[in-house]
Amino acid sequence: MSGHSKWATIKHKKGAADKARAKIFNKIARQLEVAAREGGADPTSNASLRTVIQKAKGAQMTNDAIDRAVKRGAGLADGGTYEAITYEGYAPGGVAMLVDVLTDNRNRSSADVRNVFSKMGGSLAEPGAVGWQFSRRGVLQVQGGDEDSVMMAALDAGADDVTADGDDLWRITCDPSVVYEVRDALQAAGLKVENAESTMVSSMTVEVTDAEDARKILRIIDSLEDLDDVQDVYSNFDISDDLMEAVGA
Repeated sequence: MSGHSKWATIKHKKGAADKARAKIFNKIARQLEVAAREGGADPTSNASLRTVIQKAKGAQMTNDAIDRAVKRGAGLADGGTYEAITYEGYAPGGVAMLVDVLTDNRNRSSADVRNVFSKMGGSLAEPGAVGWQFSRRGVLQVQGGDEDSVMMAALDAGADDVTADGDDLWRITCDPSVVYEVRDALQAAGLKVENAESTMVSSMTVEVTDAEDARKILRIIDSLEDLDDVQDVYSNFDISDDLMEAVGA
């Protein structure tokens, strides 16, 4: 599991995710609107919309809320017009970051993102400076089970790879279009899926061992994710579990 995913898991255990649920729903609603606007309101013929709907249901968003957002995007109800922008930057220690934004005000979003980086020891980069090393993948984390049972269930469902990810944990990668089908197959096989997401994965990682750098990196992520316009933050840091727990305490 990536360092960013580990940090998200730690925050969830601390209850931070529950406190931010309304903000998460607002972000997903924007994604639903954009997907419906670009590809239509029928998820059977709109793969992007289908993926976001699965994400919304995974976050326990109600069917009514999903429906309203899709209708706004399809022009069947009043809604905003959002522009998708990806910012690239560096955090302390040379850690690369991608920041996905959906905004109705490009100038506001640019200023907000730049302000977070500059205040916390990072810097924005030119387009393409770090994006080349990221590609979209489906990533799942499974707890328990032996290697053979996990591998058989995952590969039969369309996964590409299964690797050990710590004590009693497995990391599974797949095409992002089938991440939720793989999750369902693993659960049907009696395995506990801790996390399943379509995310950007870097081809290289940066090991972070300095506590102050680690603290700044996590603060940058939290501050970016707290911005209403920011949908997702991706990064390539690798911080040990012990250090992450210590700086996140």
